[in-house]
Amino acid sequence: MDKIRILIVEDEVIVAMTIEDSLVNMGYEVVGTVDNGYSAIELAEKENPDIILMDIRLNGDIDGIETVERINEKMDIPVIFLTAHSDEETLSRVLKTKPYSFLIKPFREKELYANIETAIIRQKIMKNARESD
Repeated sequence: MDKIRILIVEDEVIVAMTIEDSLVNMGYEVVGTVDNGYSAIELAEKENPDIILMDIRLNGDIDGIETVERINEKMDIPVIFLTAHSDEETLSRVLKTKPYSFLIKPFREKELYANIETAIIRQKIMKNARESD
């Protein structure tokens, strides 16, 4: 079985490195780590990851939510938002992107693992359902 390929979009370098180390230790392949929306869109198009871990606050002039909206226009990649921002307005904007999950920082490695595996299974089920129709 191929490794699940993950794109990390996180503007804090230490946090990104910690997430990447955790993912590698869990057996995933990290296709890249970027800190802004434009690079995330570009890398998602180039690498076509199995899943994207997306922070909401990013460097540059588009945030993680707008980045996901733009990616969703072109591709069907499950997104898990990782953020310290859980206010009602932010959550409302996030939910419009139909994310697979939303984790509040700091989160535990087991939570991240469970959310990734659930997102991958859900994506496969949805893909099979579309192909059956």
